[in-house]
Amino acid sequence: MAHIIPFKAVRPSRDKVGLVASRPYQEYSVEEVRFQLEHNPFSFLHIINPGYKFQKEISGSERFQLVKNRYLEFKEEEVFIQDEKPAYYIYKTISRKQVYCGIIAATSVDDYENNIIRKHEDTISHREQLFKDYLHTVGFNTEPVLLTYPDSEVINKITAEVMQERPEYEFSSLNRDIHYLWVVDDPIRTELIKTEFERIPAVYIADGHHRSASSWLLARESRENNPNHTGKEPYNFFLSYMIAESNLKLYEFNRLVRDLNGLGKKEFLMQLDEWFRIENRGTEFYKPSKKHHFSMYLDGNYYSLYLRKTNYEFTDSLSTLDPYILFIKVLKPLLGIEDLKNDRRISYLPGRNDTFEVKKLVDEGEFAVGFGMLPLTFEEIKLIADAGLTMPPKSTCIEPKLRSGLTVYEF
Repeated sequence: MAHIIPFKAVRPSRDKVGLVASRPYQEYSVEEVRFQLEHNPFSFLHIINPGYKFQKEISGSERFQLVKNRYLEFKEEEVFIQDEKPAYYIYKTISRKQVYCGIIAATSVDDYENNIIRKHEDTISHREQLFKDYLHTVGFNTEPVLLTYPDSEVINKITAEVMQERPEYEFSSLNRDIHYLWVVDDPIRTELIKTEFERIPAVYIADGHHRSASSWLLARESRENNPNHTGKEPYNFFLSYMIAESNLKLYEFNRLVRDLNGLGKKEFLMQLDEWFRIENRGTEFYKPSKKHHFSMYLDGNYYSLYLRKTNYEFTDSLSTLDPYILFIKVLKPLLGIEDLKNDRRISYLPGRNDTFEVKKLVDEGEFAVGFGMLPLTFEEIKLIADAGLTMPPKSTCIEPKLRSGLTVYEF
């Protein structure tokens, strides 16, 4: 059973929410960050870029403390205000392509440890530790882990009823998305939501493996340092955004490699021929239409690569994944890419981007070859998580991507 509980969020005042909430930091260019810091005094970017106030680059523990200071200033100025009652928060976004709706809540670290919250990616220890230290210093979290659960008629009904009422927030962002947030704090509804989640045997991390792991590390450390630990302290939970499986959108990540690892074009194609049926499609744009089919752009031409299934042995759910097949049969043995996370010879482009970006980067000479594939399905991800396996890095790009500063969880 999943322990998904309401909490007292710290959140922007209604008149400033559109100015406060920001996109994930990594989505901004340097110029966009600078513009926001110069022209929007309420942007959450001021909190996570505290050195701007002093016109100085700051890192490490000094930066963590200043992040906390900026956050406290936002509270002192009542840009941020804490709710008086625990609540769930229904958050809906409407873009030109997609509508997303889910529930912001607090999720148990015990569920993470006990595999009720299931993972499909490896995490890097030093990143876990760094973010744990950050959380310990600042005392809050504002980037929800994206968790998904099987569709529930009960939750759908409650959500639909609440969304008939006036939202607490309704604002547009500069990318033309429309954002709504409803506060659900009446005891009957909150108990119904809590009880329904308790009936769910497992939920899955869609995005936020490092954030989940870091929150678990923080809870473990806090428990060891608290002789009066009860299990109800805020550090026993972390901020999450619960969204039904049917409402997720999955994209593939295209792979770009800077060189052919010393191989000539003909030699590379000949070695590929052992595992793939290869068809040169010339300059005609090609995108795979079936599982185990890949696209390749090389030297001004598109190629289709069809896996020779008579040669390849499917042994488990991992061996059936296209990102794994590409890694184990092409990237590693032929192109010498053994570390998909850290090798600078490989780069990734999410499939939601311009489909011709791979061609452009190869034609410009920045990369020698690009590969594409179909997106994974969430059923494939669940099979990996249920089996305790992990996918190759950048196997899938999952949306929605959530804004920072909309709801803050303190511990």
